Amino acid sequence: MNLSNLRPAAGSVQDNIFRRGRGHGSGNGKTSGKGHKGQKARHGAPRLGFEGGQMPLYRRIPKRGFTNRNSKQIVAINVSMLDKFEDGSTVDVIRLLETGTIKKVLDGVKVLGKGDLTKKLTVKAHAFSESAKQKIESAGGSVEVIK
Repeated sequence: MNLSNLRPAAGSVQDNIFRRGRGHGSGNGKTSGKGHKGQKARHGAPRLGFEGGQMPLYRRIPKRGFTNRNSKQIVAINVSMLDKFEDGSTVDVIRLLETGTIKKVLDGVKVLGKGDLTKKLTVKAHAFSESAKQKIESAGGSVEVIK
């Protein structure tokens, strides 16, 4: 591998300096790829989403609510779901995914306090409710918050 052998990945380089409308020999002359006549052949063709004066779809559909761009999607699991792990084991996000306790991790995992725990576990998650923390520690386990 030399610097002289380096090439860009296939398809990553696009030829955007292609000159349209420079005669028949160029392969894109005469109508410059715009076809014959019509609104789309002219300068100032309608903008994206324009439907010829009809109320466009993006304005016909009702708008409801608000989506906060800073919100996080937290996966919640209960203490009762942790009872299936072996006594004395460490339960983290990867282990929860492997066992199928959770399907996917979006922005984090939070352990909630519903149910009972009978085993001593070391639980590593992004957040814990107070009741979950108490139940894990009262069973002899420990809680570790990960970032």
